[in-house]
Formats: sequence, C-alpha cells, structure tokens
Amino acid sequence: MPNRRSPRRGDLLLINPRYRRNPCSSAGRHALTPSLALPSLAAATPGEYRVRFFDENLGRGEAPTMPVPEVVGITVHTTFARRAYELARVYRALGARVVLGGLHVTALSWEARRHADVVVVGDGVNVWPEVLAGLRSGRLVPPRGQRGHVIHGSLPEPDYGQAPWPRRDILPAGAFLTPAAVMATRGCTHRCGYCYLSTRGLRARFQKRAVSDVLAEIEALGERFVVFTDNNLIADPRYALALCRALETRNIIWTAAVTADVGRDPRLVAAMAAAGCQGVFIGLETLVDRNLQDSRKRTVMPSRYEQTIALLHDHGIQVNGSFVFGFDGDGPDVFDRTVDFIIRQRLECATFHILTPYPGTPLYDRLEAEGRILTRDWDLYDTAHVVFRPAGMTVAQLLDGYGRAYERLYGWRSVLARRPRGASLLGSAARAAAHVAMTTLYKKQDWTWRALVPLGLTHAVWAPFVALQRAAARLRRARVRYGTVGTRMAPARGLERAAPLDHEQPGHQTLAA
Repeated sequence: MPNRRSPRRGDLLLINPRYRRNPCSSAGRHALTPSLALPSLAAATPGEYRVRFFDENLGRGEAPTMPVPEVVGITVHTTFARRAYELARVYRALGARVVLGGLHVTALSWEARRHADVVVVGDGVNVWPEVLAGLRSGRLVPPRGQRGHVIHGSLPEPDYGQAPWPRRDILPAGAFLTPAAVMATRGCTHRCGYCYLSTRGLRARFQKRAVSDVLAEIEALGERFVVFTDNNLIADPRYALALCRALETRNIIWTAAVTADVGRDPRLVAAMAAAGCQGVFIGLETLVDRNLQDSRKRTVMPSRYEQTIALLHDHGIQVNGSFVFGFDGDGPDVFDRTVDFIIRQRLECATFHILTPYPGTPLYDRLEAEGRILTRDWDLYDTAHVVFRPAGMTVAQLLDGYGRAYERLYGWRSVLARRPRGASLLGSAARAAAHVAMTTLYKKQDWTWRALVPLGLTHAVWAPFVALQRAAARLRRARVRYGTVGTRMAPARGLERAAPLDHEQPGHQTLAA
C-alpha cells in the first residue's frame, strides 16, 4: 500500500505561480478574470484524471503539496519563471511528474528542460492527452539526472474552432470579478517586434470560432458580464460585426481588447455599443509615429488617436489605453506628454509599461545584438523595471518617469478631470460618480482586494456595479437604435468610412498554453 506521500494515481494539479506585485498596479488585477490556459488544459484532460487548480496570486497561500499529485502542470511566463522552477523542484522531489508550458519555455526550452520531465513548446492543448499517456507509461520520463523531453504542441493548422470549452468548474468560486472570460478568436494579425506573441515557436495562424459556438458558451456560463480575452477582437472586422449583431439580444455587457483601427469603422463601433460593449482596452503604445513604425505595428498612427477615442466616447464606450515607455524615440518628456494626452482625451483608465524585451521576441534579439540587455533576472521582466539600456534617456530617468506618470494619472485631480460625460446633466453626474467609485475601488483601495479575493467575495461585491452598467447599456442601445448617437456623427470627427469590412486581414499568430 502506498504511503501518504506517494503520488496519488490519477491526480492532476494545475498551477498558476505567484509573481511579485508591481507597486504601481492594483492588488485586484489578478481577480478580474481567470487566464484560460490551464482551464483549457483541464478540458483536454482524459476523464480518468481528477483535476485540481491552484492560483498562487489569489491570496490563499502556496500551492498544496498534499496529497502528492501524479502529474503537475505549471504555466510559465517570464515574470514568474523563477517561481515556476522552484515549484517544479518541490514536486519532482516528492515524486510527481512535472510538465512546464507557456510563452517563456517556448522561447527558452533549453532552460526549462533542467526543471521538468516534459516541456511543451507552443500550444499544449492538442498534445496534452499524449503527454499524460507518455508520463504514465514511462516513455516521457527522463532518466535520473538528465533533462526533460521537449514536445512541440503547436500544429501548423490547429483547429481552434473544434477545441472544447475551458473548464471553469475548476476555478475557485467567487474569486474573480467574472469567470466569463471568453475567446472568440485566437492569435493576432499584427506581429509587433516587442509583443510576446512574436515569440519564436508560436506557429498557429489567426483563427475564429463560429459565432454560434461563442454565443452557446456565453449562454452556458450564465454571466451578465463577459470579458473577451482575444488579442484583438476586431482583427477581422466582418467577423466582429457579425458577433456584435448576434450579441444584441443577449442583454449582457462586455469588454474587449481592440486596436486603434476600430476608429476606422463607425458602423462597427455603433454595433459594439448596441451589443452591450462597456469598454475597450486599446494598445495605443506611444504618441510617436516613429516608435510604431520601428516596432512594425501596422495600425493607425498616433495623430489619429483623438478621432478614435472621440468616436468610442460618442457611443458611450469607455477607453482603457495602454502605453509603453522606453522606445528608442522616447525622451525624458514622454511621461508628461502622455499623461497630458490622457487627461485631455478623458480616458477613463490607462496602464503604463516599461518596454520589456521578452526572450524570443525580435526586440530581445535586437537589443541583445546591440549589447543593451542589462540583466537576465527574469523576476525583473515585469514591465515595471528597466532591463535594458534606453536610447533616449537614462535608466534612472525611465524608471522614475514611469512611477511619476502613474502617480500623476491616479491623483484625484486627474481622476476628476477625466470623468466621463453623459447625454444629459443627470447622465453626466451618474457616469462621473460611477467613474470615481470604480477608480477608487480598483486603484486606491488595495486593502479591500486583499480581503475580498481570498474570501471568494470578488464576484459578489462587484455584482451591483455590473447591474448599474447593464442598465446604462440598455440606454445606450436605445440611443443607438433611435439615432441619437451613431455613425453619422463620425464624419464631423474626421473619420473616413473604413475599407476593412470589405475584406479579411491575413493573420499568423497564436497564444501559447
């Protein structure tokens, strides 16, 4: 009879490792939506396995070691690679078999092999049953003292549309603002030099699920707030328009990541508003044209950002702009210029990042060739530290400016100056109050998140905000339907009618499990 420290046959533990918190970010960021990587692996797991999930970022302590699982799967991003390797050593010492996957090990499989029995490069869902079978039979168990096996998971043409829905039943109840993280498309039609999606080893093309399948998954979840976690929901504008029209009757609110190209098409923006879009996350990245061009990001230039933001705001859609500091075209004045722009455009939210050259990306390769990489301490690759030598300022200027930009942006003067306007005096007051309340909770009340998340109360506390936002979305739908807002406002803003609805854009990128 096995003792209580022997691996329990059929027990599978999936772990999202903890990583050091960025002092400029909210403690609630980990509780917004779950990553779908591990729930997707759970969905591909054969029925004879009992699946457990543990996220070390939810304030519930360290990953459990008892009972010892037969297999441990750990997702690895550069930011928490060291912690992932620590966990791998612990579980292997207990006799468990360890599988590592994710973007970091896809780029640096030679490094990860020292810490695992199997390293999966690329998308692991397709090969997951094969990996489990190989570990159980011993075929994929390396001899003692030797490095683990490398399995290439990304297929040339993986059929994302046929993949099973992620298993959200393994997630801790109530821990997330919404468990309804949904992906309608996979990959991205851009290949920006700094983006983790340009990591070597990611071979799958851009793909779309059937709209009917996306709607069926949303209906099955039963949530009224959905977050589309696609890299760019509007990458195929024709598909995005069809999805929005199908969502109109679902009485949900949702957010998504899009590019600034959304401003090219007023008809699509109107459809998003009518479908319940509450807000969008846009990688605006920089206000300098040269920076986008050097990064090979094919999107509208910064000179067009104002029109895009105005169009979204005209339709009641909030904007969370993401900006990166440290491009070669940035000087010490970039921080104040960026914050001034955000306040002037009344962006409801914004996030800042220090340019970070992730291993395996074209940016990393270029900076390494130029001798500008300063450290390979992966803990510092979190977009909050400077790990390379900037071209237009000192390391100290970049780090100080980053913190100062956050401090200024979320000071009360800026928060109040960026309050959204409504269609009426009452509407303006209501939207302003909601903006201040949500900003206060998310960015200024970290103790609240540290209390709510471990207790599984995140979803319950956020529910009243969702109800209010759904009521506002119904008003927006009515305004769009009856023409009080709509595409005819766009020409006055200088936006042309877009061509993208008339053709599909080719894509060639994917996410890794």
